[in-house]
Amino acid sequence: MAVSQKVQALTDMLSPAVAVCGYELWGLEFFPQGKRSCLRIYIDGPEGVSVDGCAQVSHQVSGVLDVEDPIAGEYTLEVSSPGWDRPLFTLSQYERFVGGEVLVRLLAPLDGRRRYKGVLQQIQGEVLDLLVEGKVVQVPFAQIDKGNVVPNV
Repeated sequence: MAVSQKVQALTDMLSPAVAVCGYELWGLEFFPQGKRSCLRIYIDGPEGVSVDGCAQVSHQVSGVLDVEDPIAGEYTLEVSSPGWDRPLFTLSQYERFVGGEVLVRLLAPLDGRRRYKGVLQQIQGEVLDLLVEGKVVQVPFAQIDKGNVVPNV
């Protein structure tokens, strides 16, 4: 999965601030859009995430961002739980959901498709084996643009 240097730098900078609040930095997304840029942070914890937890993390992260000033211009900070259809950012996060259903969007087509929805069978090295429509498709992690868990509802 291609991670921009900006996103990696923000992840490295903010992970300790999130950990101080008792949460794990699940991942983050940065959408640079001029005056309407957005930094979205997903947090998770053993007991889930509460509104108070989001507020506490927001306050802690805001302090770090104010001091370090890594984002030029104005932006909105959003802090939330990953939710039922949680986005997947790292290979280790995919490993947690082996046996579950995931949806991935690729950077470039693989066998003529960019989107695959299937059961994550296993991970070999940095390749995901997805059972899609009765057939195993091997998806290189580096080719994933975006991935999410498909909730069992």
